[in-house]
Amino acid sequence: MKKSVALAYCVSLLSAFSVKAQQAPSPYQTRFAVDAPVSAGLGALSITGLLLVQKKDGLTDAQLAALNKNDIPKFDRFSAGYYSDKAQTAGDLIVYPSLVIAPALLALDADVRGRYGQVLGLYLQTMLAADATFTMSVGNITRYRPFLYGTQGGGDRNSKISTNSFFAGHTAHTAAASFFAAKVYHDFHPDSKLKPLVWTAAALVPAAEGYTRIKAGKHFLSDNIVGYAVGATAGILVPQLHKKKGRTLSIAPLQGINVNGYSYSGLSFTKQL
Repeated sequence: MKKSVALAYCVSLLSAFSVKAQQAPSPYQTRFAVDAPVSAGLGALSITGLLLVQKKDGLTDAQLAALNKNDIPKFDRFSAGYYSDKAQTAGDLIVYPSLVIAPALLALDADVRGRYGQVLGLYLQTMLAADATFTMSVGNITRYRPFLYGTQGGGDRNSKISTNSFFAGHTAHTAAASFFAAKVYHDFHPDSKLKPLVWTAAALVPAAEGYTRIKAGKHFLSDNIVGYAVGATAGILVPQLHKKKGRTLSIAPLQGINVNGYSYSGLSFTKQL
């Protein structure tokens, strides 16, 4: 992913968490004193990962010539040598718009829009969590991209980014955005009949992104599976960790007649397990 993506998250962080919620009741509880430092820390990790990527070395022609697809695990071997500029472009047309479309679709919902400052802050934290995991991974792990096992790729074959196959950042970011949108809609509308459709769409979009990354020769199947899991986990877990706790104890007046015919009154204590 581009450096500007991570930097944009950091720049937007403070303003996003400082916007006060206005109308709709929110299923989430956020605290600026807690969430802002957490998100800033995730942003710092993301930038650290990017700096580590810059320190990596590209492959020499001798190293490229020594690559053997038989060294790749069997379940990933089928895509060794794949390369497609069209698939690369198709993937870019999915991932980058999705980062904007996901929160934009949530803004169309009146209930979410009334708490949009809070939701946007959670979205930024979600994307930073996915991005930090991704950049620290590719910054510390060397795995050659599938296209290196073929003959195409031009100057990219010797580039340092050719060692960034594990794991699939495009897929992770797309999954984080789509699953976040589905999770937030689910939490604001737990009884909605549209939930199956929303969750299905959330699952299919990053799957399509993963397919383009395989066809483009950028990532192996396992890279995409891990990226999908990381993004989906961030998209679901961050909102879930901020959900308000239900009332564990309720008190209500109680009166009636017992089996002996005597009336009684008092208070009923109900504890939610």
